[in-house]
Amino acid sequence: MARGDFHTLNRQQNHHDQDILRYTEAIFVPWDQRPLTIVQAFLQIALALSLRSRESRQSEDVSLCIRYLRCLYEQPLDAFDIPHNTITAALVAQFAFKIELDPGNAISDIEEMANLCHELLNSDISKTILATVFENFANSLVATRSLRRHLSPSPSEKVIECLRDASVCLPDLHRVSIVLAMSLLTRFEITLLNDEYEEGMAIVDKIIAFRGPGDRPSEFQGPALQLVALFAMAESHKCGKVEYREKAIYRFRTLLAGASPEDPVRAVIIYCLTFLRGLRDDSDFGVVRSVDFTHSSRPIPPFRELSASLSQSGSTSRGSALMAMKDQHFDALYPYLRITDMADIKEAINYFRLALPSFHPGTAIATFTALALANALYKAFSCTNNIDYLNESISVLQHSLTITVESFLQFLQARMLIASLSSRFNLLRNEEDLDEIMQVFHVAVNNKHVKTPDRFDLSCKWAKIARRVRHPCTSTAYDCAISLMHDTLTFTPTLYTQHSRLAAVPNEGRILPLDYASHLVRSGRFDQAIETLERGRALLWSEMRGFRTSMDQLRAADSRLADKLAVVNRDLEMLTLTDLSNTDGDSGDGLEGMDQIGLLLLKQRKLLDDRGKLTSRVRSMPGFESFLKAPSFNNLISAASRGPVIVINHSEWRSDIIILHRGSPPSLITTTNDFYHRAIEFRDRLITCRVEHGLDSKRYERVLSSVLGGLYDLVGRPVIEKLRSLNVPEQSRVWWCPTSVFCSLPLHAMGPIPIPSGDGAKRYFFDIYIPSYTPSLSALIESRKPSEKSFEKPSILLVAQPDQSLLSAIPEIWEVNRLDAHVTTLMSSKATPSGVLESLQDHRFSHFACHGNLEYGKPFEASFQLHNGKRLTLLDLIRSPLPTAEFAFLSACHTAELTEGSIADEALHLTAAMQYCGFRSVVGTMWGMADDDGPELVKHFYKSMFSSKQEGTPYYERSARALRDAVRRLRKNRVSLERWVNFVHYGA
Repeated sequence: MARGDFHTLNRQQNHHDQDILRYTEAIFVPWDQRPLTIVQAFLQIALALSLRSRESRQSEDVSLCIRYLRCLYEQPLDAFDIPHNTITAALVAQFAFKIELDPGNAISDIEEMANLCHELLNSDISKTILATVFENFANSLVATRSLRRHLSPSPSEKVIECLRDASVCLPDLHRVSIVLAMSLLTRFEITLLNDEYEEGMAIVDKIIAFRGPGDRPSEFQGPALQLVALFAMAESHKCGKVEYREKAIYRFRTLLAGASPEDPVRAVIIYCLTFLRGLRDDSDFGVVRSVDFTHSSRPIPPFRELSASLSQSGSTSRGSALMAMKDQHFDALYPYLRITDMADIKEAINYFRLALPSFHPGTAIATFTALALANALYKAFSCTNNIDYLNESISVLQHSLTITVESFLQFLQARMLIASLSSRFNLLRNEEDLDEIMQVFHVAVNNKHVKTPDRFDLSCKWAKIARRVRHPCTSTAYDCAISLMHDTLTFTPTLYTQHSRLAAVPNEGRILPLDYASHLVRSGRFDQAIETLERGRALLWSEMRGFRTSMDQLRAADSRLADKLAVVNRDLEMLTLTDLSNTDGDSGDGLEGMDQIGLLLLKQRKLLDDRGKLTSRVRSMPGFESFLKAPSFNNLISAASRGPVIVINHSEWRSDIIILHRGSPPSLITTTNDFYHRAIEFRDRLITCRVEHGLDSKRYERVLSSVLGGLYDLVGRPVIEKLRSLNVPEQSRVWWCPTSVFCSLPLHAMGPIPIPSGDGAKRYFFDIYIPSYTPSLSALIESRKPSEKSFEKPSILLVAQPDQSLLSAIPEIWEVNRLDAHVTTLMSSKATPSGVLESLQDHRFSHFACHGNLEYGKPFEASFQLHNGKRLTLLDLIRSPLPTAEFAFLSACHTAELTEGSIADEALHLTAAMQYCGFRSVVGTMWGMADDDGPELVKHFYKSMFSSKQEGTPYYERSARALRDAVRRLRKNRVSLERWVNFVHYGA
């Protein structure tokens, strides 16, 4: 003992071997001469071993020391004047050092440490020593966190309870609190239970808010902030709740704004903020970005060497071997996809087979390894056609799926299993495989922890495959896909991002409603087919129209509830119409500024939640069971109350024409086999010729004439025959409700029709019937809501902007001003966007005589050009509800033309926008307008509109016949075909 003191005083090292030898000799000293008891000598040996292990850093010394201390721990030490707590604390310290040197058996060591620590918590040990003990325990848990995440599903309840008790006993020991929060995070990532999330966040919030003497924050404030970011990531990625991530982003921005440049934690805040922003998937805001999992820049991993390393490790130490080479293991999980040589594929399979049992089932690393093995096996099958590889791939995925918690990882496994099962079904045609494919599809698309766009994409594939094999679940698959299609929009904050999301959807997603409708028609369910087309088309307009639902009936039943819902709807509409194109979402340096996108998303989620609760209350009231639900066929059929509505469904599976007629069930017109492809050809020929040769070219005249004739053969002749069989008289109003490419085809002008006319002139469809268009049945129904002033002569707002390129607008202005009606003219400097929008509120009729513009890929930027080039855009219009508006004449180019790059079935053009914001009837143009036609057309249009021949009909409902009359007069001037075909009527 004196030698030990001497060496300590002189700071000499490497003397522990002699100390151990002397203490060992002391044990064998005769009993009556012994200066120490055997137990005391044994303790000194253990302490000397502990000191030697610190210098040697040899695991053998650590293991031997633990063995000695365990032996002492089991003795009745009080009789030897040795505090039992001293041995217990020493054991904890030595276990911590063992884990630091070799974490191979860390899981069992941690469990034993938890028992020892819990014992010390219930003893009379000093708080100072207890704090040191738990510092050691906490450090060990941190050191083994990565290992435990891979080899164990989560920290045991024993470990969690021990940390909880310690945080109560030692509330200022923030290291323990941090480790407790880390352990709760690890468990939350597995269980996804909200209790773990709430408890963990409460702990880190307390540490962040802590202020010691002199307002000094906790030294663990930085780690606590990082845990906030990790909790937000887990909640967002694993639970699909992006609002948690956005709240965290907002929180870090607020913290950053309050942190001084000298604050050491400022760097942590910036790191966390950058980390969270990097987690944002563009698809959250409407842009779908493909992810490359192949890691093509990485070299092919050395699978043979990796396998050899694992083979040399025993089964108990294989986990340690994997952790020692974990970077290589992670590198091996993806690049193998590029392997083409069968020998390399076999080596990859062998390695993943060895690695998989090393990880605890259900952990993320185990799931990724199972996926890698299954993929490698599938690749081997593809190269060799050896079905044993395919069978093993399926078995690996089936087993892994049963133990993986519902999450994105389960979704990845399900997609891979579907691919493998599909390959085996194609080979063996085993019905059991087919049924399992459908079951896996069902599970995957209903996984609430996966982002909706991913689920929607998979649901479209499900519907397509189910239909191809005629599986009984086809309708279920389609229903699920349609529902998810709506959800992709519901949880996208603005109209811009909603359209971007729809535009980024693969084609099979965009045509989903049309395909489902064709399936329903094939099954004879015409009513449901009409409902499906209504649910799946003009989604943006339908969503917006829901915000403007009339509350009159609800207000009569419960005025307070109606007022609350009206406020929420108004706020949602304002948020949806926010224009993010003029801001990058940040201000300042991009970190400290407020994040507009995140705040919008959070606000939207809150409003949607409030709206859902209020809507549920409304639906619980008698008579309001269907409030804000998708309209039923019994409601939709009212669209045909004033005349037949002709719905054209364009689907590759089968295309159909359905005529809705009052008092009759839907009438089906079966189409020819080439119907689908000919319609696409007509659309493409028109657009290509228009772009390459121009509207006024003879080439376009010939192409348009050919297309009109082809359309008559394809659509016109069978429709006219069906209308006659339904006893629909000629000169009746009819409405076209087209889909897909038919939205860009001039159905109203099909022909010529081989029916002789009295004057020998050619006759077209609009000579036989008075045609109009409607984007959806709901839009047409909405346009017919009664108005008290519809029979009074309206006042007219004239918006005109003549310039050197539009001199013909001057005589058109004169024609409108000479009408026997009150006309308010906004021209030149008075024609500003704000001035026009304000004046629209005071007039039932509006007439625009100016330039119309389209912006490629930006349908909401379609606009009227006003004074000094200022633009009144489509978005400006739909922001302005006009409840008293009735009719608009859009004498401008492109007002009923779809912007290139937009979605046909969304009908995003100026004419539809005018109809949405309140106008019941609108005249628009399908392409560029010949300026000279304006004055002539307008003259005869208003003459017919205000004539006494249509008395008893609301003025706005006279507009379709008036347009037909005016176009007929225009044709007598022998203008080119495209000039009169250009004009179309929308609405009532």
